[in-house]
Amino acid sequence: MALPTPTPASADIGVTGMGVMGSNLARNLARNGYKVAIHNRSTGPTEAVFEKHGGGDEGEFIPAVEMDDFVASLQKPRVAIIMVKAGAATDAVIEQLAERMDEGDIIVDCGNTLFHDTRRREAALKERGLHFVGVGVSGGEEGALWGPSIMPGGSRESYDRLGPMFEKISAHVDGEPCCTYIGADGAGHFVKMVHNGIEYADMQVIGEAYDLL
Repeated sequence: MALPTPTPASADIGVTGMGVMGSNLARNLARNGYKVAIHNRSTGPTEAVFEKHGGGDEGEFIPAVEMDDFVASLQKPRVAIIMVKAGAATDAVIEQLAERMDEGDIIVDCGNTLFHDTRRREAALKERGLHFVGVGVSGGEEGALWGPSIMPGGSRESYDRLGPMFEKISAHVDGEPCCTYIGADGAGHFVKMVHNGIEYADMQVIGEAYDLL
């Protein structure tokens, strides 16, 4: 299908990486009232999300085929979320965004990134006048869509901008959001690493207990 040309500075936030986690996170944001720019390296996933979920009661999506259009569609100060495979793919997307962004804009990595990489990227982008926020996201595909646990690192200034948005889309327990500021640079991804270690250890214990029964 032919996607509409995005209007400049029309989106509240953008998500690049339209795999299951990225598309579900974008849908969560849109359902909660945010205008969401969506982008993928290949056009097919962007088209699929827009065709299935755009134009209805799920909220407003602004699809972009090219990275230039994706960045241009974001209101300043821009906020772009990356949800792609950790490692070289993340570095490549960060560079594509950074080349097109202005001082004060925010790049958010919601992937399963090693916290050492997050610290490195945060320091490098700070020298370029950009904010970089590593965010742990827990809850899987359903959590991304209906409310995950969110663990943001980065600067306090960045959280002041992102916090209300993340708290709104996160899971809630007893009326409280499952989201809070974790700490500087790689703290969010560090806590996600610890969380995963505990979770997988518990799963192993349960599996071994059943094996002994």
